Amino acid sequence: MEDSRFEAGLAVRKAVLGKEHVEKSLASADPLSMELQKLVTEYCWGSVWTRPGLERKTRSMLNLAMLCALNRPHELKLHLRGALTNGCSKEEIVEVILQAAIYCGVPAAIDAMRTAKEVFSEA
Repeated sequence: MEDSRFEAGLAVRKAVLGKEHVEKSLASADPLSMELQKLVTEYCWGSVWTRPGLERKTRSMLNLAMLCALNRPHELKLHLRGALTNGCSKEEIVEVILQAAIYCGVPAAIDAMRTAKEVFSEA
């Protein structure tokens, strides 16, 4: 079961975040950090992202809001790219950030918008 969950998670992770990013993350992992890579791939991507209850676009918007709340700019940047891949428009992403401003705080939203503008300019 674990191997199939890893493989399913790996496929979704590559589809959302990009094959190059995922392969680079796995290739740069050492024996200690590889355990975290396996956990993330199996648990996050293989157990949750593969569930049929929400579309990938919806999962991306939820991630953006939560990463904004947690003030995790590195992960936010990664998931902004994934959200675009999953069909979120720039306008929808801005709406998520505005919603997060109310519930997570304006400073978090300002940082998130700054990160989003950077990703939008790269896209």
